[in-house]
Amino acid sequence: MNGTVEVVASVPDAFARLIADRVSRAHGADLSLFLSGGSVAEESYRRLAARSTHLGLDWSGVGIFLGDERCVPPDHVDSNHRMIADTLLGAVGPVASDNPLYRSGTPAEAAAAYQDTISGLPAIDVIHLGMGPDGHTASLFPDSESLSIDDPGTLVVATRDPNGNNPHDRISLTFPAIARARLVVFTVAGASKRDAFSRIVAGADLPAGRVSAQTVVWLVDAEAAG
Repeated sequence: MNGTVEVVASVPDAFARLIADRVSRAHGADLSLFLSGGSVAEESYRRLAARSTHLGLDWSGVGIFLGDERCVPPDHVDSNHRMIADTLLGAVGPVASDNPLYRSGTPAEAAAAYQDTISGLPAIDVIHLGMGPDGHTASLFPDSESLSIDDPGTLVVATRDPNGNNPHDRISLTFPAIARARLVVFTVAGASKRDAFSRIVAGADLPAGRVSAQTVVWLVDAEAAG
């Protein structure tokens, strides 16, 4: 397991404070922010939107990207980008760029297009990741072929859950792409995550435990931390 663990009273509030601080310190400089999906992320973005509004933060220098996405229409209930737009982007005002991961086409075509989008970034500043009860992160699932990608030039991959626990074809950042980040922030909350988190702490080879970056921070609540 890489990084430091912070056990917090509220994971969404801790995330909102951390990211709002990053946005406030950008001072108009470009900041690339890769966002996630899931219920913890959704509440985290609601809290971040509220905090940003309260502080009057300027998001015009923030580029919005995604770490993974389901291959569904943009208005689909399962679309990560739809959730991000509804909970965060509509509240914080204009951003420097908004880069949905899936628009149309085959998963492989969409992955190649996003590879082109992010390969020219001067830096990946912040990646927000969650963790599933099975230990997956982004859309890097246990037993998936995407776990074996170690080519530093392969940043985005089309994938799916080989165990069938998570629906839809997916597109995801690879471990080499995540490793480019200056900061990776995990948000892990709830008793359903306790087993996977305790296994990762103990050194089990689950996907979330393989993540590395310049700095990795795990924001974990008491239920998940056990």
